Amino acid sequence: MSSNQHKVLFVCIHNSARSQMAEAFLKKYGKGIFEAESAGLEPGKMNPNVVKVMQEAGIDLSQKTTQGVFDLLKKGNSYNAVITVCDGASAERCPIFPGPGKRIAWSFEDPSSFKGTQEEILQHTREVRDEIEKSVRAFVKEASAVSYWK
Repeated sequence: MSSNQHKVLFVCIHNSARSQMAEAFLKKYGKGIFEAESAGLEPGKMNPNVVKVMQEAGIDLSQKTTQGVFDLLKKGNSYNAVITVCDGASAERCPIFPGPGKRIAWSFEDPSSFKGTQEEILQHTREVRDEIEKSVRAFVKEASAVSYWK
């Protein structure tokens, strides 16, 4: 990582959907500006519906694994920003990382909770994907301003 890159960590419950999508979009739109990672409070397995809708967006998550946020904390990792992408109650369980990093909360529905036919679940997952992509693009635009990090 070059010294002008900002490290960003996305956190959700299982690191199986929302945080993975956010990490992938930040890597796509923030290349050269940001280094992105994602983790979960209780790491699980990648959500296959998320893998499918991200492939539709040209991003392959099929080989991605999940990791635990507390493991990153134990390693002593620090971040310029930690962004939770789960509901507020779950976000409060996220540990505080050392350093002056910003703590940001975005709230997105959990794709693992979606009900209905397979196509309804995929459509709802696409909507969350698109909301996350829009939020990441706005973050990149805002955070690219030097004054954001001061």
